[in-house]
Amino acid sequence: MARIAGVNLPTNKRVEIGLRYIYGIGPKIAKDICEKVKIPESRRISELTDDEVKRIREMIDDSVKVEGDLRRQNAMNIKRLLDLGCYRGLRHRKGLPVRGQRTSTNARTRKGKAVAIAGKKK
Repeated sequence: MARIAGVNLPTNKRVEIGLRYIYGIGPKIAKDICEKVKIPESRRISELTDDEVKRIREMIDDSVKVEGDLRRQNAMNIKRLLDLGCYRGLRHRKGLPVRGQRTSTNARTRKGKAVAIAGKKK
């Protein structure tokens, strides 16, 4: 089992897909890493040699911000908005959608489970 950036990658997946299990690596970055390290697309993570895993690990450390660092950066960005007291910060504080979506219906992911109002029926 390959362990990169503190994440155990699934052994039976292709390298390009397995790299996406790391927070901060999506399809494009995973494909770029495979091309730069010269690993064929059909190769599985279980088939990687220790040297190839080491090259992937070095590539990620050098060029991509992942896992803890990225989560910390996102948290600091949100905290900055909260401290400024700007509109986006207030929306974060209230747990409402930040980017202008409607809230009269939908927005359940941010607002949480709908709460029934007692005595609404007449």
